[in-house]
Amino acid sequence: MALLNEKFFDSKDEMTEHLASLLEDTLSTALQLDGKASILVSGGSSPAPAYKRLSNLDLDWSKVTVAMVDERWVETTHEKSNEAFINSTLLQNNASKADFVTMKNSTESAELGQAAVESEYQSLKQPFDVTILGMGPDGHTASLFPNASGLESALQTEQLVCAINAIKSEVTGSITERMSLSLNGIANTKHAILLISGDAKREIYEEAKQPGSEFDIPLRAVLGLPDLNLSVFWCP
Repeated sequence: MALLNEKFFDSKDEMTEHLASLLEDTLSTALQLDGKASILVSGGSSPAPAYKRLSNLDLDWSKVTVAMVDERWVETTHEKSNEAFINSTLLQNNASKADFVTMKNSTESAELGQAAVESEYQSLKQPFDVTILGMGPDGHTASLFPNASGLESALQTEQLVCAINAIKSEVTGSITERMSLSLNGIANTKHAILLISGDAKREIYEEAKQPGSEFDIPLRAVLGLPDLNLSVFWCP
């Protein structure tokens, strides 16, 4: 079981304040100790306010590498592009000087592009200093979707990233082809943070802590990582 540090907040604003402060401390410490820092980020509404606040911090952003946790295989002009979201929230102001590593390249498919993305991620500072994860109402995290094509490999591979073809559903919509951190990629971090909002997602999180199939609730595989330092932030 991961080393869990659960924090429950009364509001999204309170969670944002705590997340932004934690990220600032983590990146500042990494820069002081190592002269460089790496942060892996997820899309979604929960971390957006913290990203915007973080972008104004007086850090040596030229020595910070920002990389994606997962990405849909779409161009940055697409409304569902995580890269576009990170560009518009985090990579602004002072943080515009950060080095950014994307998960989407010019190859036809995620499967064909996986080797190039893996090479890019292998060159990042490892272990990553901090990785921000979200969770969907189906128990997916990153793009590790229940029973997706490529999920079994993603949970077993020693590579950092993997191509995933999620099953079409109300949750995933029509874009199923994605690139994601593998389970090993998620494990390769000093500190992971899982953001959860709402009672429904908290119920899935609690279910994921119980024994069961990792293919039905992929978050179980993350919670089962024995050495992962994982903070879980929840707000209503």
